Amino acid sequence: MAEKKTGIDQALIRDLANILNETDLTEIEVEQEDLRIRVSRAGTTQYVQAPIAAPAYAAAAPAAAPAAAAAPAGKVRNPDSVVSAPMVGTVYLASAPGAAAFVQVGSAVKEGQTLLIIEAMKTMNQIPAPKSGTVTEILIKDGSPVEYGEALVVIE
Repeated sequence: MAEKKTGIDQALIRDLANILNETDLTEIEVEQEDLRIRVSRAGTTQYVQAPIAAPAYAAAAPAAAPAAAAAPAGKVRNPDSVVSAPMVGTVYLASAPGAAAFVQVGSAVKEGQTLLIIEAMKTMNQIPAPKSGTVTEILIKDGSPVEYGEALVVIE
């Protein structure tokens, strides 16, 4: 009866935590009826009683942003040339403030070479070049937040 009163399904939370560990995700959110549960690796779990329509509206807006960033001003890019963010975090173009950037437009890069760093949950993650080529565009600014899948760099 107590579980029904609070609406918290502990088995669901354990399952979500297991999914985070198995898939190496940093955060997952699910909604059942009027209960929304978000579990993240940062150790915060939120329980929110919310109308069903509100999360659907909130989820629709951020999903459109990465698609718009991938091809601004009607430019068509080869999807194999775009390096996308593998995680949510803050992007840094250099190893330290004031240091030279890892790459610049026109830089020749080799597969595996560090292009930039994404800080996620106080961990610095080096993002390597998926292929050799020349950097033709850098689509993000140093210190800016990035979303999963957001276009970062174009390598031709």
